[in-house]
Amino acid sequence: MSKRRYDSDKAKIEIIKHAIQLFSQHGYNQTSVGDISKASGYSKGHIYYHFENKEKLFVLLAQQSMKNWHDKWLQQESSYTTSTDKLYGMAMHVLYEYQTPLLKSGQELASNPKSSPDSIQQLFNLAITPMNAYRAILQEGIDQNEFVHGNVDTWTVLLGTWLGGLCQLTNTHNLKSLEPLFQQAITIFLKEIKKGGV
Repeated sequence: MSKRRYDSDKAKIEIIKHAIQLFSQHGYNQTSVGDISKASGYSKGHIYYHFENKEKLFVLLAQQSMKNWHDKWLQQESSYTTSTDKLYGMAMHVLYEYQTPLLKSGQELASNPKSSPDSIQQLFNLAITPMNAYRAILQEGIDQNEFVHGNVDTWTVLLGTWLGGLCQLTNTHNLKSLEPLFQQAITIFLKEIKKGGV
């Protein structure tokens, strides 16, 4: 009688699936490796083998979440014909995709003094993805002679900071009610960079 073959890829997928659910429902601090083991049906040993520890597992999930954010944007981006339209589209994408299920857990990990500096740095590095997306739109606008020539790096930081600040309102406001505010932020921004104004 042969032993049941251990499927490593299937194990990783199942552990990830259940870890996302638990982190989303209970937060980072209230989710243990034991909880993930019980929910997934795989031993703690399996979890440590594949992910080393809870922190590294969560960072991987956060990275996957950011990749999904970017993939969704790339799907939407092709529907816009100008860089101006892309900026308005990006503002709506940021508004509706900011509150991910793992967001609060990530904030818990980042503020926990017991978290490793490496894990915290990797979480902060996730901001590079949206910043690069903003930069690409702004550079394209300059290249297409739609925006004036300017310091794209400075514009990227300003746009990212502005949209990031507005995202804090998603904790207390209905998302639909915030659409005009996000659109106005882009309109004001465009007054400075668009050739001939808005």
